[in-house]
Amino acid sequence: MGQVINAGASVPVGAEQQRLLAEVADTIIPTTDTPGAKAAEVEQFIVRVMRDCYQREEQEKFYAGLAKLNADCRTAHGKGFSELDAAGKNEMVKQATGNNTEFFKVMKQLTVAGYFTSEIGATKALEYLPIPGRFEGDVPMKPGQKAWAL
Repeated sequence: MGQVINAGASVPVGAEQQRLLAEVADTIIPTTDTPGAKAAEVEQFIVRVMRDCYQREEQEKFYAGLAKLNADCRTAHGKGFSELDAAGKNEMVKQATGNNTEFFKVMKQLTVAGYFTSEIGATKALEYLPIPGRFEGDVPMKPGQKAWAL
């Protein structure tokens, strides 16, 4: 992964939060004829990007939004997000788009980025071309032209 932007303190993330992230991500990109976000381990991507690229205050807001989603599930259904069936999870994610907007926006962006940059997303959900276009090994260059500028 790229450069660490946040060299300061980070919010510690426990196993329960990671499981919850995996469930929410898998609701956003579920398993269909291709593996979903949970199979791609998107929650690990989210935790790492949060830790390395977001300031502590932003991390706190994000994880507070995750906790709010879980609390809203307990209020509405008497159980946490992970314990809901697929229909219940979809309902709660739809509600989060309106009443937990800031969290959901970041969650969706990181889920999509994590999924489509994972091996599963890049090779099973997308058409993978290791070398796009055709190879032309002998291309005339102008005098003084740098090869990297092609």
